[in-house]
Amino acid sequence: MDLAAVEQIARVKFRYARALDTKSWSELADTLIPEATAVYGEHLSFESRDVFVNFLENTLGVHMITEHHCSHPEIDLSDDGRTATGTWLLADTVIVPEDGMVLRGSAHYHDRYVLCEDDRWRIAHTGYERNWETVVSMSDVPSFRVSSGRWALLQQPPRAS
Repeated sequence: MDLAAVEQIARVKFRYARALDTKSWSELADTLIPEATAVYGEHLSFESRDVFVNFLENTLGVHMITEHHCSHPEIDLSDDGRTATGTWLLADTVIVPEDGMVLRGSAHYHDRYVLCEDDRWRIAHTGYERNWETVVSMSDVPSFRVSSGRWALLQQPPRAS
């Protein structure tokens, strides 16, 4: 197995997660080929990088706090070493201050990768199947508050007395 290729593929997935959480949309786009597809659960499917990144930017923009951890990679290279598949465990948290909710979940990503002409690995397909997901209202946890954040839109709704 080409361990250097496996490491480069892992770095692309980690960069994808970091760019998603830091809202670095052009960097996120660079982790994907233009024809990249994405499928999340039964209801979300995307047929190009631009449509997918635009959706993420509009849905997970600065009004949300996200944290995506990808671990336990299982990466398999094709015989010619130009394509690969990967399975990852995802643990994610999404905080929506304006709605007063926190989502936590677990899933398994199933990705396909391609070695591009610039000798960089990129994602050709990504998607996950949820293992579980929970949603909690911040008002159910009276002591819960976002005490620090990267973006200005971290105002939380007033709590009922």
